[in-house]
Amino acid sequence: MLSDLTFGQYYQAESFVHRLDPRIKILLLIAYVVFVFVANSFYGLLALAVFLMLAIIFSKVPFGSMLGSIKGVLFIIILTVILNIFFYTGETQTVLFWVITKEALLFSAFMAIRLITLVMASVLLTYTTTPVALTDGIESLLSPLKIIKFPVHEIALVMSIALRFIPILMNEADRIIMAQKARGADFESGNLLKRTKAMIPVLIPLLISAFRRAEELGDAMDSRCYSSGEKRTKYKKLKLTYRDLVVTIVALIFFAGVILINVFGVAFL
Repeated sequence: MLSDLTFGQYYQAESFVHRLDPRIKILLLIAYVVFVFVANSFYGLLALAVFLMLAIIFSKVPFGSMLGSIKGVLFIIILTVILNIFFYTGETQTVLFWVITKEALLFSAFMAIRLITLVMASVLLTYTTTPVALTDGIESLLSPLKIIKFPVHEIALVMSIALRFIPILMNEADRIIMAQKARGADFESGNLLKRTKAMIPVLIPLLISAFRRAEELGDAMDSRCYSSGEKRTKYKKLKLTYRDLVVTIVALIFFAGVILINVFGVAFL
């Protein structure tokens, strides 16, 4: 069900990763995404996967929950694998009903691992960072743009709210689907067009619920006299600690390893 999807949720725990500065986590995620695409061999992806596994272990987030985050993009992963198997060119042929090459199979596995690591790394950020900390981190990183009168705080707040609304809307959609099923609705039988039409009774109340929640959030912020501006203060101020330095050094070692593997390694081995 949609409620099984984990993207955008926060996992409460006392861990090394949870206590990291949100700015460091955001920057490391950006660097991680870049190096996932920079890696051109399985060895490079293996180094990045090891770094991700260490982060998951030190975050104390259940590995099953991390694997559950893949459900939301499972269709995209499968589609990517299938397309690459049949349309990636190569020389070593292993023919079934279509000309499939060894290079195509390796590249398909390579792309699947790349997508899985990207999703799990992104989900780990939201699992280990509260909405407030995430907003503060984004705002701090974008603060130089205030010089040109860019609405940094507003943009950071919108991004954080949008991210946290994902699991809320998923749970709401799951609740509506269960209610519709109790009334005899069928969402699983029939062809694709029929199942798509069956989702219309779900989308309409979901949109109404989304607008209602947005209005309630706006009213709650107004009732608390919320306003953005230069004079806003923070209860908790972001400070870099030894943890951030240690994690940054470890991450740089892994990223440097990916570069060395690219330079001296062999692609797709």
